[in-house]
Amino acid sequence: MTQERDRKSLWAINLGLGFNILLSIVKTTFGILAHSPALLAEGINSTSDVAYYVVASIFVRLANKPADNEHPYGHRQLESIASLVVGAFVVATAITVFWDAVDKMWDLFDGGLTTLGSHPFALWVALSTVAIKIVLFFYVRKLGQETGNPVVNALTYDHRNDIFSASAASLGIFLSQVGLAWGDPLAGALVALLILRTGIYILRESSVELMDAVPSRELARQISMLIKNVDGVQQLEELQAHRFGPHLVVNLTIGIDGSLTVMQGDCIATDVEALIYASIPNVRHIHIHYHPAEDCRRNMSVDDILAEARRHVAAHELFYETEEINVS
Repeated sequence: MTQERDRKSLWAINLGLGFNILLSIVKTTFGILAHSPALLAEGINSTSDVAYYVVASIFVRLANKPADNEHPYGHRQLESIASLVVGAFVVATAITVFWDAVDKMWDLFDGGLTTLGSHPFALWVALSTVAIKIVLFFYVRKLGQETGNPVVNALTYDHRNDIFSASAASLGIFLSQVGLAWGDPLAGALVALLILRTGIYILRESSVELMDAVPSRELARQISMLIKNVDGVQQLEELQAHRFGPHLVVNLTIGIDGSLTVMQGDCIATDVEALIYASIPNVRHIHIHYHPAEDCRRNMSVDDILAEARRHVAAHELFYETEEINVS
């Protein structure tokens, strides 16, 4: 399962890398020769794509390393770091492209540049890019859904971004060819804004991954419904989850009959573990604490369960702060 996921992830990266190398050469060359800022902006975008596809490939391969003493849950968090790097590259590209387009427009309105004279072939290059990126978008999106890899998902958005940007470039080149010289650099600026939007989105999503954000409410509801089917569990009292790449580590506190032996309690906890592992595929490890159920904790809602976990975390933080003050 994991090997197949890694294989598909690397295939999505290598496929995009190969096409972007080709497109960067073609678009940059004809952007210069055809005097088209919009097509040149597209060429710069593809060249930047090549750089961060290489980085993404390196990070994904490093993420495949097995767990070790320092990283007991593996290195999958590197996938989110790779996604963050991709987002940073995209934002930097957007700023470069926008500045170049604005500079060209200033020259036009200032009289320093009277015409851009885009060659007709530039339009066909831009339209071909649209067609290629549409195919790549749908294919890579499918791979992203199958793998759940944040890097592949980031590259999916990048392909979608390229569809919009190449379409804007095509329109700008067409306007330039029919005598509206400002259309080409204006399209280049629009391309930059679209690139920037995608970059910010990728940065936001990858930051959420790195900040350990998990769908806590949904997860608590799902686990609460599951363990109702386990004999001996009287209540779910706390739930915390930590993200490690595509995997989750879950901490649970359950209430059981206080008259049971430790061995019986351990059997109940083992049954809970087995059920969660079987029902939620991306759970990597489960820590279960059990203690006698209390009447005051019966029928806790999902919000109550999550609030109890937050209360304990806050209490521990206050304890450590107090200890530091006493020591100093």
